[in-house]
Amino acid sequence: MEKFRKHLLKEGLAENTVASYVWTASRFMDTYDSVTEENVLRYKEYLSRYRPQTVNLRLIALGRYLDFIGRPELKPRVVRIARKNFLENVISDADYRYFKKCLKRNGHVQWYFTVWFLAATGARVSELRQIKAEHIGQGYLDICSKGGKIRRLYIPKRLRTEAAEWIKKRHMESGYIFTNRFGRRLTSRGIAQQLKRYGTRYGLDPAVVYPHSFRHLFARNFLDRRKDIAMLADLMGHESIETTRIYLRRTSGEQQRAVDRIVDW
Repeated sequence: MEKFRKHLLKEGLAENTVASYVWTASRFMDTYDSVTEENVLRYKEYLSRYRPQTVNLRLIALGRYLDFIGRPELKPRVVRIARKNFLENVISDADYRYFKKCLKRNGHVQWYFTVWFLAATGARVSELRQIKAEHIGQGYLDICSKGGKIRRLYIPKRLRTEAAEWIKKRHMESGYIFTNRFGRRLTSRGIAQQLKRYGTRYGLDPAVVYPHSFRHLFARNFLDRRKDIAMLADLMGHESIETTRIYLRRTSGEQQRAVDRIVDW
């Protein structure tokens, strides 16, 4: 598995993706005695109890491993996911502002900035972890995405100004800004869990308090203020503009309120 891990890193995959792919391949090899079509089908059947998104992540990971060991003919097909005509579990702008206010008021400054950076930059949680003190003054950081493409993550001026004061008080001139009390970078899982805890504490729906929800909020707010879907696709790092079009849709709650308001026949 170590060779597989090094192969994935050499291809430029993110650390979290590499870890997920290696875990899946290890789990498969620990469960089944050999790599055969029958065992691949058994594994796919076993995965059917999970959500389609989870199933596909595991199948893609296994497919990468089968490519690596020279058995591409055994790669399983991903399952088809029905596309919804609405967004789900996206935090509202009002709840986001309320959440930030509560975090700042109660002295949870690092988590206040965690939420603000996620919502104001559209960063994935793995990208948030890469932000350093140097980037605050610079106003952006460049992220190498899959395929070696460079995406620039911009930090808005108001956020830069307040964040600069924050890191100054911490006597930071360089290094990662989202760290634990031991000075180590926060993990993606740790960030997600802590946001969920604080969200629950402040009476927010736990279903909408997770790192990617704030990325969705960034996209929704951007399109509300500037109808430039091509620019948003670039800012989000989407390979295809079709991926970005989901943000033109409304949430199920917004659709319900619209129907309640409009339909009187």
